[in-house]
Amino acid sequence: MAARITVAATAPFGADVLERLAQHHDVELLLTRPDKPRGRGRTLQPTATKAVAERRGIPVAQPAKRDASVEIPSDTVVVCAYGLLIPEALLERGLWLNVHPSLLPRWRGAAPVERALIAGDACTGVTIHQTVKELDAGPIAAQEAFDVAPDDDAGVVYARCAEIAARLLPDVIAHPEFTPQSDEGVTYAEKITPADRELDLSRFPDELVNRVRALSPHIGARLGDLLVWKARVGVSGSFEPLEVQPAGGKRMQYDAYLRGLR
Repeated sequence: MAARITVAATAPFGADVLERLAQHHDVELLLTRPDKPRGRGRTLQPTATKAVAERRGIPVAQPAKRDASVEIPSDTVVVCAYGLLIPEALLERGLWLNVHPSLLPRWRGAAPVERALIAGDACTGVTIHQTVKELDAGPIAAQEAFDVAPDDDAGVVYARCAEIAARLLPDVIAHPEFTPQSDEGVTYAEKITPADRELDLSRFPDELVNRVRALSPHIGARLGDLLVWKARVGVSGSFEPLEVQPAGGKRMQYDAYLRGLR
């Protein structure tokens, strides 16, 4: 029998997990952030997860205040890239399970995939843990690691994490058992800032390539007025952009961009 769950999610990673969960579970409600104005016209746009929920006929709640007045119809809530703190008044209702795309306790926080790639981690994974007041510190119910290939970008890693999370969650929901999270090896994945996006050519080429991988395909690293979406360390050992996007333009091969400057 399909489990009846609520999902709290906002970002594209959460949308991917929601899409996968909705294929096998009865998602009674999506809890997501309020719509935000986007684009030149500053029109209100739905969150990535809301678009999935509306297409699948899942009810959506977007409370401006997250307090005891928020109604949660399910005993189990799956949290994935929700982007907002959940108050204890709600955590006390039923079981809240957080999907975190890292091997906790490494990379607690807002940007675990991006920080892992920037750091050059050769291995990462997914952790399902109980949501608690402290940031990503709850006891662990399931965890699975996988290797990161040298050319994997954040989009590839997030997709792999979503697939693993959707596979791990059914057993956790049906038979939740937890192990306390270790206090050793804790690191924090701070939110990506504008400074993080800048490519400093005085840095080692492999560090620059890792930064490009970490910020592709959704954020973009910056080299002057260019967004750099793909790059490599060349034969000569130098940093070589491969795919770029000029301001106001479309993505293109770097060679084509250079030809256009002549």
